[in-house]
Amino acid sequence: MKYGCVIFDLDGTLLNTLDDLKNAVNAALGKRGYAPRTQEEVRLFVGNGVAKLIERAVPEGTSAEEAAAILADFRAYYNAHLNVETHPYAGIAALLGKLRAAGVKVGVNSNKYDAAVQLLMGDHFPGLFDMAVGESVSVPKKPSPIGVETLLKALGADAESAVYVGDSGVDEQTAKNAGLPFIWVSWGFRKAEEMPELPEHYAKDAAQLEG
Repeated sequence: MKYGCVIFDLDGTLLNTLDDLKNAVNAALGKRGYAPRTQEEVRLFVGNGVAKLIERAVPEGTSAEEAAAILADFRAYYNAHLNVETHPYAGIAALLGKLRAAGVKVGVNSNKYDAAVQLLMGDHFPGLFDMAVGESVSVPKKPSPIGVETLLKALGADAESAVYVGDSGVDEQTAKNAGLPFIWVSWGFRKAEEMPELPEHYAKDAAQLEG
């Protein structure tokens, strides 16, 4: 790895969280009598935080008050079930281990709320990352560059020595806003045809990120 610091997206890049997100969405919708969403629908809804996820998942014409109640139900269910079917993508743990062994700083910048980020990273990748940040009062959602800037400062790195790795157009824009090069991963939540345009640099599996 030619970079001294790698900042990863979480959902769709390091972890496949889609089934747990879908189940939480459908539990919240079902509680109020709404039809469930398919995994494919939820895949297209994610990427901009849970509030936007629910905004996209509720039926058209749902009132703001009803949507807020469904969001609260989603959060309650997801908090209790966020790590049931979630799992790392193939080769990710080995990749993180190799980066750490090579002295590369590893950070994670997610649009998932911060408490969930800390739990999932600690459970799946203990000792394999330096710092992770999710959405919080001090770190707004991507494509804001603040999460990246927070990580770079804490890790003693700069934009010239770092790269951003993610699976979506939001991640690509985040990298651009922070002044980092971007590597798109093809195994995540966005297919090539769903990207604004196919990024110049991309990886088809975790092993390709080692070079």
